[in-house]
Amino acid sequence: MRSRSHRHTRLAASVAIASLAAFGATAHAQDSSNKKSQSPALDNISVWVGGYYTNNDTTIGATTGILNTSGDVNLEDDLDFKKHKTVPRVRLDFLIGEHQGFAFDYYKVDRSNSRTLNEQINFLGNPIQASAYVKGDLKFTFGSAAYKWWFGTGNDVFGVGLGAAYYKVEASIYGSVSALGQTQSSGSSSDTNAWAPNLQLGWRHAFNDQWRMYVNASGVKKNGGSLNGHIWDGAVGVEWFPWENVGFGAEYAYTKIDLHQDKSRYDLDLDMKLNGPAAYVRFRF
Repeated sequence: MRSRSHRHTRLAASVAIASLAAFGATAHAQDSSNKKSQSPALDNISVWVGGYYTNNDTTIGATTGILNTSGDVNLEDDLDFKKHKTVPRVRLDFLIGEHQGFAFDYYKVDRSNSRTLNEQINFLGNPIQASAYVKGDLKFTFGSAAYKWWFGTGNDVFGVGLGAAYYKVEASIYGSVSALGQTQSSGSSSDTNAWAPNLQLGWRHAFNDQWRMYVNASGVKKNGGSLNGHIWDGAVGVEWFPWENVGFGAEYAYTKIDLHQDKSRYDLDLDMKLNGPAAYVRFRF
């Protein structure tokens, strides 16, 4: 009886050990499978902090509803705005699971200049005479948030994102002329904002743990409302991580902004093109 009991005990122990070993092997295999299912081109949390060195071409046009007159002001040619400007830009991506997550983007173009006019300009239905001393300001703010799906588990992944974008335009030009001890001033301003749907596309490739490249494209299009039109943005970039969590990114980007504002006194058009290199400090976790 004792011998049979010992045999049963040894058999039960063997079965238990084998079961634990099988369970451990299965858990290890599942853990390895989960790690491999996330592409090396993606990070759980990814942060870009840097600047976009833009080459600018900006035209503000207006058509008055009363006199049906129009006038276009090119900030670079007519008001001698600098053609190049460093625009701060921040991005944040983070995953929920292995193939889905959120993507955020924010930048603000803030430009101003003062000069004496060589010829008359017409801004928002207001003529500003030649020889006037003018000050022009333009602020364009853009922010977007999108839910993103990534397809692929190897070194290449493709992403599609749907979300919303917020953009705001603040523009003003004021001039003053002094003659015979008197000063006359004229000018106009506009301050408006809107929300619009945002579509994002992306491709990322990991050469190894240190080097990657990517292509980003996004579009905003809004019909109707106080500020309608479209905004297109694209970039091609590379990333280098000399350290595990900190690295550097460089890209070439192009942004096209074409917006229209309907007002009772005038219609405003903003045509702005930005292109140039961008550099980022990269963080990944």
